[in-house]
Formats: sequence, structure tokens, C-alpha cells
Amino acid sequence: MSRIAKYPVPLPKGVEVTLASGQISVKGPLGIIARAADPNVEVKKDGESIVFKALGNSNHANAMSGTVRALVANMVAGVTKGFEKKLSLVGVGFRAQAQGDKLNLTLGFSHPVVHQMPKGIKVVTPTQTEIVISGVDKQLVGQVAAEVRALRSPEPYKGKGVRYSDEVIVLKETKKK
Repeated sequence: MSRIAKYPVPLPKGVEVTLASGQISVKGPLGIIARAADPNVEVKKDGESIVFKALGNSNHANAMSGTVRALVANMVAGVTKGFEKKLSLVGVGFRAQAQGDKLNLTLGFSHPVVHQMPKGIKVVTPTQTEIVISGVDKQLVGQVAAEVRALRSPEPYKGKGVRYSDEVIVLKETKKK
């Protein structure tokens, strides 16, 4: 059995889990997340926790039991606390502005870039050079942050571009004559 799947996922107060026909649904104060359950993993509600067990002795079932346990733990954390990614813009004239579910970016191109946020994701710009992307789904928050970063990823000589706030860019030395 997977070492991660041995540990049950505790359910905090105010969180409800529904296990029905191959679907795991978690409801909490911040929202609802649903995910398809893997057929190789048995998921049971045991009091105030959720227990996972691999069905069969295959390596795939063993690996998926730990994976499903980690995904459900992230779902529970998402509906209680939520997830957020912070991005920062580095460069002269680089600006960001959140307008509802759209993020308007000026990244040194000849045109402004508008990035549409998917449902369930909130974007906030505390300053013109900071972006905070938040939501209940960890995978979706990370994906949207990666898409925004990919619009102008940091270049290695001056470090200009969109980067994660905790990201360290190792700058290259310029060419010597």
C-alpha cells in the first residue's frame, strides 16, 4: 500500500464529502469541488475522516491510492482555506489591471494582452506590478498562473517579464568584447 494513502484525510467542521457513483464531491465554506474517483481505489468515509485503500495488488492501484488521497486532501484544503499564486511584473512599462474576470496586461508588445479567467478563479491586482490569482482548485490556480507567466516569461539577461513572486531568476552574464 502507498505510504501516503495510509494516512486518512481529516475533515474540518463545515466540510461535507459526498461519495457517489465514481464521483468525489467536497463542499465547504468557500465552494464545491467535484472529481472523478479512480476505479482502482476504494474511498470510504470513516467518521470525521476519509480513508483510502488500493483495490488489488497492482503497482498502478498502489500509486493511484496515494494520488487520490493527495487530490482529496487538496480539495478539502481548497474549500476551507483556498489557494493563491502571486505573480510580479518586472520591466519598464509592464502593468496589470484586473477588471472583473479579465486581466488586462501591458507587457511591452504593440498591443495590450487580455487574459480571460476561467470560472471559479478570482484575480486581484494590489499594485500595477502585482497579480494575485486565487481559487479553491489547486490545479486550476496553478494552471492559470502558468498561462499568465507564459505570456512573457522572464528573460535571462535583465530578468524582465512575468514571474512568480518567490521565483529566483539566475541572470546570465552579457557577452564580453
